[in-house]
Amino acid sequence: MHMRLQSPFATVTPTLDGDVLTALARADQWFTVPQLAGVIGKGSPDGIRKVLIRLAAEGLVELMSGGRSRLYRLNRDHLAAPALLELADLRTTLIRRLHDEMSAWTHPPPPVYAALFGSGARGTMTVESDLDLFLLRPDDAGDSWDDDVDSIKEAASRWTGNDVQVLEFAAEEARGNESAEPALQDVIHEGITVLGDRLAFRRLARG
Repeated sequence: MHMRLQSPFATVTPTLDGDVLTALARADQWFTVPQLAGVIGKGSPDGIRKVLIRLAAEGLVELMSGGRSRLYRLNRDHLAAPALLELADLRTTLIRRLHDEMSAWTHPPPPVYAALFGSGARGTMTVESDLDLFLLRPDDAGDSWDDDVDSIKEAASRWTGNDVQVLEFAAEEARGNESAEPALQDVIHEGITVLGDRLAFRRLARG
């Protein structure tokens, strides 16, 4: 099973508990059960309520009366909260690691522009999804470029458990080719920047 970046808790628990914790960790606010159900997009209100009651018994969730409703939020003072918050933000951690690894390249130099795109950027990954990475190759990439690309693919696969697919373009290949290359359109409109100047890349691709 591959990691789904939009459902990070599924890495450790496939149950509704993970979806509830993801929603609570990503927003520091009070939720009613119907509000949480709307955010999660699956699971019955009764099932979500049972999860909240169990998590409240563990001290991970706080409860408050709000008129006729009960409100819930993550107890961010709980000892487990930092770990939960880090787990909920795995996509940001992945972006940071990719950025740091590629920024350290010297021979060859790092990509002119790099971005996560595809289902990982859209938040629609399935258990069979690859991780799609776009790289704009520098003009002076040199002979060792392929080795460094292979290294970042291997590292990202270790970090996530997903197969990593890299789409590369040289600057001249990308220049003015947005309309002719659907993949470039995906990067421009949905990609999440890892490295480089997004606006400069958009200008290049649009010619």
